[in-house]
Amino acid sequence: MYNPKFDLDLKFGDEYEQGLEKLFKTKGKIEVKTERDWWEKTGNIALEYECNGKPSGISATQSDYWIHILAKGNKNHCMLVFEVSRLKKIINKYKDTHTRMVGDGGRSKCVILPIKKLFDAETCGII
Repeated sequence: MYNPKFDLDLKFGDEYEQGLEKLFKTKGKIEVKTERDWWEKTGNIALEYECNGKPSGISATQSDYWIHILAKGNKNHCMLVFEVSRLKKIINKYKDTHTRMVGDGGRSKCVILPIKKLFDAETCGII
């Protein structure tokens, strides 16, 4: 089927492809966190922002991009890529209502957010 906007769609896709290529070639500006198995059991993603009373995770990163890997056992299922500035806004939006103490001895504060919430209108509307 003929698409009269194909050239615009192609240009849009090419721009994003080039942006991701640049992202993956950048050294030292990417933070990677891997979550294994619990995300599948609970449907939630854990985003750490404090540990032992000090900024950690998203609050401490110097990176421009945050890649959150959802793994099943020892295999990657998918990777969620966030601009750190945007993920910080998401964390701040849900910090008061979705924070839980987790990790070794419950020392880490994390926003525990249903994965599907990352894609709903309320979250996507955060600028």
